[in-house]
Amino acid sequence: MDLVPLLRSLVAVDSTSSRSNLPVLDRLEDAARGLGFETRRVTWVDENGVDKGNLVCRRGPDAPGGLALVGHTDCVPFDPEWNEALAGAERDGKVFGRGAADTKGFLAAALVAASRASARKHPLALLFTADEEVGCLGAKRLLAEGRVHPRHAIVGEPTSLVPIRAHKGYCAVEVIIEGVEGHSAYPDVGASAIHALGRLWTDIEAIGAELRREADASFSPPHTTWNVGVVRGGKARNIIAGECRFTYEWRPLPGQDPRRALRLLEEACERLEASGGGKLSVEVAPLRTDAAAVTPAEADVVRFLEAESGNRSTTVPFGTELPEVIGMGAEGCVFGPGDIKVAHRTGEHVAVAELEKAAIILARAMDRFCG
Repeated sequence: MDLVPLLRSLVAVDSTSSRSNLPVLDRLEDAARGLGFETRRVTWVDENGVDKGNLVCRRGPDAPGGLALVGHTDCVPFDPEWNEALAGAERDGKVFGRGAADTKGFLAAALVAASRASARKHPLALLFTADEEVGCLGAKRLLAEGRVHPRHAIVGEPTSLVPIRAHKGYCAVEVIIEGVEGHSAYPDVGASAIHALGRLWTDIEAIGAELRREADASFSPPHTTWNVGVVRGGKARNIIAGECRFTYEWRPLPGQDPRRALRLLEEACERLEASGGGKLSVEVAPLRTDAAAVTPAEADVVRFLEAESGNRSTTVPFGTELPEVIGMGAEGCVFGPGDIKVAHRTGEHVAVAELEKAAIILARAMDRFCG
């Protein structure tokens, strides 16, 4: 099985999260069956009516234990003017295209590694998931299904072959402020939802300051971060804004209650609503509440990947499917070829040398944990 042609064939399939990932599962399933894996799909229709699915591939006994390699099949959107997004162009020792690094490079390396490893005593699972980029939804379905219980797991992400043993959580809400529209020349007849957001902002910053009081030096930044990434409101400059919506996200440290910021925000919104004289209503709609994930530094899978890669394990501030893998009972670590700093960008790429090294390490992991 040739690594670069396989990766190029995966990149050629547009698996943006808004589209169905079943066509890329077709390619992966065909390759896995050719390597002796038994396969099954878990499919559903998402809230937008799009067909989605997870692909579970197993070689070896149908039993708990062994090793699982976990990789997501969906990608973030790409600029339509990027003509190499689905081409998988190869030059200067790199493969270019959406998903080349995040994370189809890992998927290709996992299959190539499986082609080099023989059947073993313990099960080897390849878990290809949907909708990681929009909430790890596929991995959460696998966890809820409760049928896969690996002893060790490697979660594929572009880590530049550095083992990642822990990461922060990810939480997000949408806040909807409803006011009363009116002519802007007569502000007393209405209540501006946008102005209300302005009054709420002091509380939002105070919540951030409260969260910063706890620190973990193993992370950078060493505290819980927050961000208001989207604000929408109003109809025209001379109309009192009847509605304002914004998203608020925070990334809690390990050990922190991921719902703590949510409770503080809900309390602030209740105070805002009470101050509106009956003209304001505020709704806080949770979108995600994912806790942080931690695997001990002395765990076998962490030490193995450190020894094989020559890189010390570390932490990252962004989320992955590691919490779901740990929930399955696995000792997990995030690891893969490619640089996260080139992911989600026009010109995304992965070095062929890193792909090859990843395939070698993953094959050795199969020998080590499935023997």
